[in-house]
Amino acid sequence: MQSINTDKLCEILGYKGSVQSGQISHITTDSRQVTAGDLFIALRGEKFDGHNFVTQVLDNGAQLAIVDHLIDGVPADKQIVVKNTLQAYGKIGAYNRSHFKGTVIGLTGSSGKTTTKEELKSALSQYGKVYATQGNFNNGVGVPATLCNLDMTADFAIIEMGMSSKGEIEELTGYAKPDIAIITNVYPMHIEFFENFAGIAEAKAEIFKGLKKGGAAIINEDTNFADILEQRAIENDAIVYKFGKNHHSSAELHLQDEGEHNFYNAWCVLKVIEVLGLDEKKAVTALNNFTALAGRGAKHQLKLAKGSYTLIDDSYSGQPEAMKLAIANLNKMPCSGRKIAVLGKMAELGDSSLQRHIEIGQAVADSDIDIVIGVCPEMRDMLAQLPPSKEQHYFENNHGLDEFLLNKCLQNGDIVLIKGARYSSQMYKTAESLIEKGK
Repeated sequence: MQSINTDKLCEILGYKGSVQSGQISHITTDSRQVTAGDLFIALRGEKFDGHNFVTQVLDNGAQLAIVDHLIDGVPADKQIVVKNTLQAYGKIGAYNRSHFKGTVIGLTGSSGKTTTKEELKSALSQYGKVYATQGNFNNGVGVPATLCNLDMTADFAIIEMGMSSKGEIEELTGYAKPDIAIITNVYPMHIEFFENFAGIAEAKAEIFKGLKKGGAAIINEDTNFADILEQRAIENDAIVYKFGKNHHSSAELHLQDEGEHNFYNAWCVLKVIEVLGLDEKKAVTALNNFTALAGRGAKHQLKLAKGSYTLIDDSYSGQPEAMKLAIANLNKMPCSGRKIAVLGKMAELGDSSLQRHIEIGQAVADSDIDIVIGVCPEMRDMLAQLPPSKEQHYFENNHGLDEFLLNKCLQNGDIVLIKGARYSSQMYKTAESLIEKGK
């Protein structure tokens, strides 16, 4: 973060009180990482409250603390009191972003955000210096942190934005103020928090509210509610660009994984390159060399006692459409052994949960997958759709699943897909165990 004096900080936050004068060049929300001269922001979470550590961080050298109430026993001139500390974090991030001279690209979508972001980072690095959201640090805390840590020497900044409810993207894009705004797709993720499916599209389209006037809105023309996305972009004075089966570069792509969703990611990236007026050749090379991220379709060749097998680690997300795509990709893969799908529950589907799990079962039933393992009670409905010809197994949770696969299931030449809601099904732990044991 660029240095900011405390008077300016108070001005940004609308604080009229008196604080000790000085310069702030580093912000932290983690009391364990405070260093001398830091600004500490006391955030409230479900399991923690940063206000409980204000005395400690100031004793450890922090210069100031942003709080939502005065902390007893702490000098008042070491505290900036605001109504909402998380929003204060966002305002500081927005101020820092306002001094960035490069191109800011905002990105959201129901699925594939992080992979698309990493592909875009790889492609743009062929033309200049790129700063991007780390990992999937894309929420109400992650976006302000990303903006505060902006590399002011970068040519491009890619800001990933996630959401689970209405209004979140509007707030985040208001901080980021992108020059280019992307929506990769609209799927029924977090649908339990919305009245209907269209509400998710409206929430994603909030990204255009923060877009600079006359900025570029890049939309997947083949996704659900593409018409709503386009209309909202136009309403916010954006210039609309589309990518999809009918609007994409004619460049020859030879992707490491030729699943359909990977082509959509690549087409999105190439549309950004086009909007920026860059020669796409370098970007195509970067895309062709890009490999899947951990937990997002990464392939691992792992050892067995007798032979080896392929693990497709797609355990980061269990969103229904992504689940169907993963099944379709496994179905198309050449295999000298058997195809095995280990599928954990899908989360945040509300009243549609039963139907969505049934649909996954129907997708598997129509595939040539040989063995299906359902994990968590919801997956009983998935397994119930399978014909007797498919070998099936059920686990209440992931406990012992790795040992079952290694000792009783996997054979030489097999391909096994592992996918499910990350925190609800814990499938990533099974994938991590298999990777560790199969090295």
